[in-house]
Amino acid sequence: MKDFILASQSPRRKLLLEWAEMSFEVIVKPTDEVFPEGLSIDEIPVYIARQKAIAVKAYIQTAYHQMYARKPVLAADTVVVLENEIIGKPKDRTHAIEILSKLSGKKHKVITGVVILHEEGEITFLDTTEVEFYPLTLSQIEYYVDHYKPFDKAGAYAIQEWIGVVGIKSVKGDFYNVMGLPISRVVQAFQNILV
Repeated sequence: MKDFILASQSPRRKLLLEWAEMSFEVIVKPTDEVFPEGLSIDEIPVYIARQKAIAVKAYIQTAYHQMYARKPVLAADTVVVLENEIIGKPKDRTHAIEILSKLSGKKHKVITGVVILHEEGEITFLDTTEVEFYPLTLSQIEYYVDHYKPFDKAGAYAIQEWIGVVGIKSVKGDFYNVMGLPISRVVQAFQNILV
């Protein structure tokens, strides 16, 4: 049996956990990525991650054998923040171009909230990375959007793709956090509960 459950369909989070050679399986239950008014920006990704983890935990406790239902559940949510505004996933091509045009030549933050539900309780943390883009031309932005179709990505980009290679000036913090999971901190957290 696998050691824990990943409550995310993100191929990038799955890949990072595989690179860390962790033993897990993916179970996802759809949740609305909505949050109560009044939360700070830092609280939002943790809140959404917790909702994802709770939904999967409830599902496995009713649908699976008890041994399986006792496995820890890992969930995460990533937001991109520019000048105190959360930049979500683009709705379409035009919106993606608009988002990347806003990020061009500026610094923004990528914040990932992580929640691990386990038998003894909950581990919660967030990680923040500052990313700065070089000024991007419209043709660069259009090329990236048309060839890589970043419609499932917060901030309309993936750092490990072409736009990151040619367009990012600096990264302060955990590079992998920008991919969607501060993997080394996740490994550290699991070392305390997977004994």
